[in-house]
Amino acid sequence: MHVNLPDKLYYSIGEVSKAFQVNASLIRFWEKEFDVIKPKKNAKGNRKFTKEDIKNLELIYHLVKERGFTLEGAKTHLKEEKAETLNNFEIIRKLEHIKSELINIKNQL
Repeated sequence: MHVNLPDKLYYSIGEVSKAFQVNASLIRFWEKEFDVIKPKKNAKGNRKFTKEDIKNLELIYHLVKERGFTLEGAKTHLKEEKAETLNNFEIIRKLEHIKSELINIKNQL
C-alpha cells in the first residue's frame, strides 16, 4: 500500500488514519503495542506523527494487514529481523510504485 500524504513535518492522527484507510483507534492501539511508533503529543494530548513514524506505521501495516502476521508475530519479526524486513519492504514499495507508473503509461496509450 502506498500512502499519499502531503510533505509536512508532522501529521495528525486523522490524516494518518485516512491515508491508511483505518480507524484512528487502530493507530492508537498500534502506538501502544509497538515501541517504534513514538508520536509527539502537545499539551492537549493530540498526537503528531513524524515521517519516521509514518514509515514505521507503513511497515507495521504491511506486516499485519497485508502479510497476515499477528501482533505478537509482527513484534518479534521487527525485533529479530528488522534490517532484512526493512530491505524487503523498501523493495516491495519501489516495485509497487513502478507497477503503478507502468499501468499509468499503459492507460495513456
